[in-house]
Amino acid sequence: MINKIRNQIYRLLRSTQKYTSTDNVYLARGGFWLILGQVTAAATSFLLALAFANLLPKDTYGNYQYIISLVGTLGIFNLTGMRIAVSQATARGLEGSFYTGFKTQLKWGFLASIVAIGGALYYWLRGNILLPIPLLLIAVFLPLMLASRVYIGLLAGRKLFNVQTKYGIINQVVAVSIMIAVLLLTKNLLWLVTAYLLSHTFLNYFLYLLIKHRFQPNKKEDPQTISYGFHISLMAVMSKAASYADKIILFTVIGSSQLAVYSFAIIIPGEIQKILGHILTLAAPKLAPKSRVEIKKTIMKKVGKLFLLTAALAILYIIIAPYFYKIFFPQYLESVPYSQLFILSFISVPMGLLGVSFQAKMMKKELYLIKIAPFIKIALLAVLIPFYGIWGAIMAIIGAEAIQSGLVLFLFRKF
Repeated sequence: MINKIRNQIYRLLRSTQKYTSTDNVYLARGGFWLILGQVTAAATSFLLALAFANLLPKDTYGNYQYIISLVGTLGIFNLTGMRIAVSQATARGLEGSFYTGFKTQLKWGFLASIVAIGGALYYWLRGNILLPIPLLLIAVFLPLMLASRVYIGLLAGRKLFNVQTKYGIINQVVAVSIMIAVLLLTKNLLWLVTAYLLSHTFLNYFLYLLIKHRFQPNKKEDPQTISYGFHISLMAVMSKAASYADKIILFTVIGSSQLAVYSFAIIIPGEIQKILGHILTLAAPKLAPKSRVEIKKTIMKKVGKLFLLTAALAILYIIIAPYFYKIFFPQYLESVPYSQLFILSFISVPMGLLGVSFQAKMMKKELYLIKIAPFIKIALLAVLIPFYGIWGAIMAIIGAEAIQSGLVLFLFRKF
């Protein structure tokens, strides 16, 4: 009976490929696991958000979000783009960069430690008692925490989305369970930051060692992989900084309580966007072996269909958001209008498929040109937040995403 159902689903997926212009069987197999992983991540993140909303004062939660933003910002030194390079090489059977990528990331991660220690000293000399110890903890844990995640590149390159999802679920569930347990025991900011850093570092490194032992990647290397990883990481520097600039500037300008309101405004749209982003993850290994002619011939149809999907989701979210927040986050009802506007940033998701095409063909010039958008985003945030607060942050993000989408579309015309 199970085999019969599988065969029927297989035939259905094959028969609908002419309408979607996509390998539906591949999408269903890989997409099922990736979406399952992200849905699980979204569910656990939702439970953690409930805990934060009900157990932690707004001021403390705003301070926590600011420190986590510092973790993300300092991660720019850790060459996080190496995962993409490892994935690309692995898709071609060259897996040696799994080892060298980890070592390279770890070495560069110590730059983040030096900066974090410098930041701790700076705040201590200024009499700030909130930030020095968390920054010292970041200096200790961050290099290993981020370098260990190179295993994701190996699994993605091998198209082992089921394994990637299973380990990702374990990672997420354990980390969130630890955070909720700590929240139930204490509201102390330092203990919360320690729990976050310690749990993620241990889990990431454990999974790195497990995958290294289980899959034993070969030692064949593409000499361009590490160089390409540097380029991808360099391109991501401003993008990474821009992704946390909103929270850092909001904290500085309007304080921790308003940062908490903003964080809850973007939390649900952010999780939806991550789920949609897995479509791009699935696309990368499929596009890598194709020629530019083959890609250009079919990809715009897929972009159009993805745009319709994101538009439908955005409209649905705008309708249900007030009821959702009233039920689950009544402490943050003021976040609703901000969240409804923020969902319009989904405009960038379909164009991301074109950006993946540039990555698949290692088109460094185009990838560098795309990265002008984070500069624009940071500039808009710096200008608009002091005048309009949270509204300014959201308008800056939407404006930057629209500019980036237009630029990607323009560059793709010459693909």
